[in-house]
Amino acid sequence: MMTRACGGAVWHQKHKSQGIIPKGLTGLDKEATWSYSKADGWIYGHGSFTIVSHRIPILGLFQWMPNSAHEAKRLETEIVAFETLVKVVCMDSKADDEKLYSRLKQDYSIKLLTVMRKKMNKSEARQKMLREQNQPWMRQIYQKRSVTVEPMQGLVKELFELQTCWMRGDESNRWLFAAMGIAVQVAQRNAYLRGASTWNIKEEVLGL
Repeated sequence: MMTRACGGAVWHQKHKSQGIIPKGLTGLDKEATWSYSKADGWIYGHGSFTIVSHRIPILGLFQWMPNSAHEAKRLETEIVAFETLVKVVCMDSKADDEKLYSRLKQDYSIKLLTVMRKKMNKSEARQKMLREQNQPWMRQIYQKRSVTVEPMQGLVKELFELQTCWMRGDESNRWLFAAMGIAVQVAQRNAYLRGASTWNIKEEVLGL
Protein backbone atom coordinates (compact mmCIF):
# COMPACT_ATOMS: atom_id res chain seq x y z
CA MET A 1 0.00 0.00 0.00
CA MET A 2 1.30 3.45 -0.92
CA THR A 3 0.80 6.42 1.39
CA ARG A 4 1.48 10.01 0.38
CA ALA A 5 4.28 11.84 2.14
CA CYS A 6 3.46 13.89 5.24
CA GLY A 7 2.18 17.33 4.29
CA GLY A 8 1.67 16.35 0.67
CA ALA A 9 4.80 18.07 -0.66
CA VAL A 10 6.42 16.15 -3.52
CA TRP A 11 10.00 16.12 -4.73
CA HIS A 12 9.94 15.52 -8.46
CA GLN A 13 12.30 12.79 -9.56
CA LYS A 14 14.42 15.06 -11.75
CA HIS A 15 15.11 17.42 -8.84
CA LYS A 16 15.48 14.59 -6.32
CA SER A 17 18.12 12.80 -8.41
CA GLN A 18 20.10 16.05 -8.53
CA GLY A 19 19.54 16.93 -4.89
CA ILE A 20 17.84 20.19 -5.86
CA ILE A 21 15.01 21.50 -3.68
CA PRO A 22 13.03 24.13 -5.62
CA LYS A 23 12.64 27.49 -3.97
CA GLY A 24 9.46 27.71 -1.94
CA LEU A 25 9.09 23.93 -1.49
CA THR A 26 8.68 23.53 2.27
CA GLY A 27 7.75 20.66 4.56
CA LEU A 28 9.41 18.16 2.23
CA ASP A 29 10.02 14.56 3.27
CA LYS A 30 13.41 14.02 1.65
CA GLU A 31 13.44 10.27 2.34
CA ALA A 32 10.12 9.52 0.64
CA THR A 33 10.29 7.85 -2.78
CA TRP A 34 8.18 7.46 -5.91
CA SER A 35 6.14 4.45 -6.95
CA TYR A 36 3.36 3.69 -9.41
CA SER A 37 0.20 1.61 -9.42
CA LYS A 38 -2.57 1.34 -11.98
CA ALA A 39 -5.14 2.24 -9.34
CA ASP A 40 -3.43 5.31 -7.87
CA GLY A 41 -0.93 6.45 -10.47
CA TRP A 42 2.37 7.95 -9.27
CA ILE A 43 2.67 8.51 -5.52
CA TYR A 44 5.48 10.22 -3.63
CA GLY A 45 5.57 8.85 -0.11
CA HIS A 46 6.13 5.67 1.87
CA GLY A 47 5.02 2.10 1.33
CA SER A 48 3.77 -0.69 3.56
CA PHE A 49 3.89 -4.46 3.22
CA THR A 50 0.89 -6.51 4.33
CA ILE A 51 0.28 -10.23 4.86
CA VAL A 52 -3.22 -11.55 5.55
CA SER A 53 -4.48 -15.11 5.90
CA HIS A 54 -7.34 -16.16 3.61
CA ARG A 55 -8.77 -18.37 6.36
CA ILE A 56 -8.82 -16.09 9.39
CA PRO A 57 -9.51 -12.36 8.88
CA ILE A 58 -6.68 -11.14 11.07
CA LEU A 59 -3.78 -8.94 10.00
CA GLY A 60 -0.68 -11.11 9.78
CA LEU A 61 1.86 -8.39 9.07
CA PHE A 62 1.86 -4.66 8.47
CA GLN A 63 5.27 -3.05 8.14
CA TRP A 64 6.86 -0.01 6.56
CA MET A 65 8.86 -0.43 3.39
CA PRO A 66 10.34 2.09 0.94
CA ASN A 67 7.68 3.18 -1.51
CA SER A 68 9.99 2.37 -4.41
CA ALA A 69 10.97 -1.08 -3.09
CA HIS A 70 10.13 -4.28 -4.95
CA GLU A 71 7.16 -5.91 -3.21
CA ALA A 72 7.75 -9.34 -4.72
CA LYS A 73 11.28 -9.47 -3.29
CA ARG A 74 9.89 -8.48 0.10
CA LEU A 75 7.26 -11.20 -0.25
CA GLU A 76 9.89 -13.87 -0.73
CA THR A 77 11.89 -12.64 2.26
CA GLU A 78 8.88 -12.63 4.56
CA ILE A 79 6.94 -15.68 3.43
CA VAL A 80 9.70 -18.29 3.50
CA ALA A 81 9.81 -17.93 7.29
CA PHE A 82 6.36 -19.57 7.30
CA GLU A 83 7.12 -22.38 4.85
CA THR A 84 5.75 -25.03 7.25
CA LEU A 85 2.45 -23.16 7.53
CA VAL A 86 1.92 -21.58 4.11
CA LYS A 87 1.29 -23.65 0.99
CA VAL A 88 -0.22 -21.00 -1.30
CA VAL A 89 0.58 -17.28 -1.46
CA CYS A 90 -1.14 -14.65 -3.60
CA MET A 91 0.16 -11.34 -4.92
CA ASP A 92 -0.86 -9.05 -7.77
CA SER A 93 1.06 -8.68 -11.04
CA LYS A 94 4.08 -7.26 -9.21
CA ALA A 95 4.90 -10.89 -8.42
CA ASP A 96 4.79 -11.95 -12.06
CA ASP A 97 8.26 -13.48 -11.99
CA GLU A 98 8.81 -17.01 -13.28
CA LYS A 99 12.08 -17.39 -11.37
CA LEU A 100 10.41 -16.36 -8.11
CA TYR A 101 7.53 -18.71 -8.86
CA SER A 102 9.93 -21.61 -9.46
CA ARG A 103 12.07 -20.85 -6.39
CA LEU A 104 9.10 -20.81 -4.03
CA LYS A 105 7.75 -24.00 -5.56
CA GLN A 106 11.00 -25.98 -5.64
CA ASP A 107 12.74 -24.73 -2.51
CA TYR A 108 9.81 -24.20 -0.16
CA SER A 109 6.84 -26.10 -1.68
CA ILE A 110 4.87 -22.84 -1.81
CA LYS A 111 2.63 -22.10 -4.79
CA LEU A 112 2.66 -18.48 -5.91
CA LEU A 113 -0.56 -17.21 -7.47
CA THR A 114 -0.41 -13.95 -9.40
CA VAL A 115 -1.63 -12.16 -12.53
CA MET A 116 0.68 -12.73 -15.45
CA ARG A 117 1.43 -9.92 -17.88
CA LYS A 118 0.06 -10.36 -21.36
CA LYS A 119 2.40 -10.83 -24.32
CA MET A 120 5.21 -11.91 -21.99
CA ASN A 121 4.57 -15.65 -22.06
CA LYS A 122 6.78 -16.73 -24.96
CA SER A 123 9.26 -18.95 -23.12
CA GLU A 124 8.43 -22.55 -22.32
CA ALA A 125 8.94 -21.88 -18.59
CA ARG A 126 6.42 -19.02 -18.58
CA GLN A 127 3.92 -21.01 -20.63
CA LYS A 128 4.15 -23.79 -18.06
CA MET A 129 3.66 -21.24 -15.28
CA LEU A 130 0.64 -19.82 -17.10
CA ARG A 131 -0.98 -23.26 -17.45
CA GLU A 132 -0.54 -23.91 -13.74
CA GLN A 133 -1.80 -20.44 -12.82
CA ASN A 134 -4.95 -20.91 -14.90
CA GLN A 135 -6.12 -24.03 -13.10
CA PRO A 136 -9.67 -23.30 -11.84
CA TRP A 137 -8.91 -24.10 -8.19
CA MET A 138 -5.91 -21.76 -8.23
CA ARG A 139 -7.91 -18.87 -9.70
CA GLN A 140 -10.62 -19.41 -7.07
CA ILE A 141 -8.02 -19.04 -4.34
CA TYR A 142 -6.57 -15.94 -5.95
CA GLN A 143 -9.99 -14.30 -6.18
CA LYS A 144 -10.25 -14.45 -2.39
CA ARG A 145 -7.49 -11.86 -2.27
CA SER A 146 -10.06 -9.18 -3.12
CA VAL A 147 -11.97 -9.92 0.09
CA THR A 148 -8.98 -10.53 2.38
CA VAL A 149 -5.80 -8.56 1.68
CA GLU A 150 -7.24 -5.51 -0.07
CA PRO A 151 -10.00 -4.82 2.49
CA MET A 152 -7.52 -5.35 5.34
CA GLN A 153 -5.24 -2.67 3.92
CA GLY A 154 -8.29 -0.47 3.59
CA LEU A 155 -9.18 -1.09 7.24
CA VAL A 156 -5.73 0.01 8.43
CA LYS A 157 -5.86 3.04 6.17
CA GLU A 158 -9.30 4.02 7.49
CA LEU A 159 -8.49 3.44 11.17
CA PHE A 160 -5.40 5.64 11.11
CA GLU A 161 -6.49 8.03 8.35
CA LEU A 162 -3.48 7.08 6.24
CA GLN A 163 -4.31 9.15 3.22
CA THR A 164 -0.98 10.79 4.07
CA CYS A 165 1.80 9.76 6.43
CA TRP A 166 1.75 11.19 9.94
CA MET A 167 5.48 11.78 10.07
CA ARG A 168 8.47 12.42 7.81
CA GLY A 169 11.46 10.14 7.28
CA ASP A 170 12.04 6.41 6.99
CA GLU A 171 12.75 5.63 10.65
CA SER A 172 9.76 7.57 11.99
CA ASN A 173 7.39 5.82 9.62
CA ARG A 174 9.03 2.45 10.23
CA TRP A 175 8.20 2.37 13.93
CA LEU A 176 4.86 4.12 13.47
CA PHE A 177 3.64 1.60 10.88
CA ALA A 178 4.84 -1.25 13.11
CA ALA A 179 2.88 0.17 16.05
CA MET A 180 -0.24 0.50 13.88
CA GLY A 181 0.07 -3.11 12.76
CA ILE A 182 0.48 -4.43 16.30
CA ALA A 183 -2.50 -2.39 17.55
CA VAL A 184 -4.70 -3.90 14.84
CA GLN A 185 -3.40 -7.42 15.47
CA VAL A 186 -4.09 -7.24 19.21
CA ALA A 187 -7.60 -5.88 18.70
CA GLN A 188 -8.43 -8.45 16.02
CA ARG A 189 -7.11 -11.32 18.10
CA ASN A 190 -9.24 -10.25 21.04
CA ALA A 191 -12.29 -9.95 18.79
CA TYR A 192 -11.63 -13.36 17.24
CA LEU A 193 -11.35 -15.03 20.66
CA ARG A 194 -14.66 -13.43 21.67
CA GLY A 195 -16.29 -14.65 18.49
CA ALA A 196 -16.84 -11.05 17.38
CA SER A 197 -16.12 -9.38 14.05
CA THR A 198 -12.42 -8.78 13.42
CA TRP A 199 -13.36 -5.83 11.21
CA ASN A 200 -15.32 -3.81 13.76
CA ILE A 201 -12.36 -2.90 15.99
CA LYS A 202 -12.18 0.88 15.78
CA GLU A 203 -13.19 1.49 19.39
CA GLU A 204 -10.62 -0.93 20.79
CA VAL A 205 -7.79 0.24 18.55
CA LEU A 206 -8.34 3.94 19.16
CA GLY A 207 -9.65 3.70 22.73
CA LEU A 208 -12.97 5.37 21.93
